[in-house]
Amino acid sequence: MDALGRGGGHGGFWGMRPFHSQRRSRGSKPSDSVDATGGAGYRFPLKQAVTAGSLALTGDTIAQLRGRWTKKKSLERQSLDDLVKDLMLTLLSNHDWLRALRMTSYGFLFYGPGSYAWYQYLDRSMPKQTVENLLLKVLLNQIILGPSVIAVVFAWNNLWQGKISELPNKYQNDALPTLFFGFRFWIPVSVLNFWVVPLQARVAFMSLGSIFWNFCLSSTMSK
Repeated sequence: MDALGRGGGHGGFWGMRPFHSQRRSRGSKPSDSVDATGGAGYRFPLKQAVTAGSLALTGDTIAQLRGRWTKKKSLERQSLDDLVKDLMLTLLSNHDWLRALRMTSYGFLFYGPGSYAWYQYLDRSMPKQTVENLLLKVLLNQIILGPSVIAVVFAWNNLWQGKISELPNKYQNDALPTLFFGFRFWIPVSVLNFWVVPLQARVAFMSLGSIFWNFCLSSTMSK
């Protein structure tokens, strides 16, 4: 914790300075200025949205492939050679593309833009890299962003399936256990995210962690 207090390694993991200490150069392209906040009007964070959508799709794909592979192994007793031979057919068959679209659209429309705006707010509100600010950011991330993500993704999934009336039961049975499980994963990830990752890379970093998390969410919502 003392090393965190000194802050000497801030940005070293990415080789970049903190967001609030960077200045946009004149030669920067508009597409590179995803961290710009001073312009007139709202600028949709397309890069962060595409990143989050792509990684949400990746997490869902892994969940679907694992589910089909596990089911196939339990139904059929095959030799290792036969399993390897049937691997591609198993992985590519019966893919639920509507489920994949639900997760991808959630990442693109909600998680990417929403989390980017959230990290901007935290960085403006607590720009100093102190232990107190770090712990407060991690705490706020768990009690505000975490429950918001769970609430939105469950509602979005049930809305697509036409099961919005079942949403309260889904929250009661699956949302809270999923949230509590997520605390054990996201707290250490959040510490790294707020301490060593600059603002413009935070959505990408958290989305990488979200491959695992989206795998868990997709598996939970497909029950």
